[in-house]
Amino acid sequence: MQKITPFLWFDNNAEEAAQFYVSVFKKSRILSVSRYGDAGPGPKGSVMVVSFQLEGQQFHGPERRPIVQVQRGLLIRR
Repeated sequence: MQKITPFLWFDNNAEEAAQFYVSVFKKSRILSVSRYGDAGPGPKGSVMVVSFQLEGQQFHGPERRPIVQVQRGLLIRR
């Protein structure tokens, strides 16, 4: 069965939030951290998205940048 992957949007603290969540829940880990390079649009080395797993459920935590307008709602991916 295919799982749904929730996206949790963060304002400049996705990596810290993911580290906190994996410290609280057992069987949890950070899967990957994608960072901006020289081309941007964020500052070089800043977090673009953090993927992490909590108790077997995968989450993606993208950073919201000023150029991204977030609409209220739910984003899910199959």
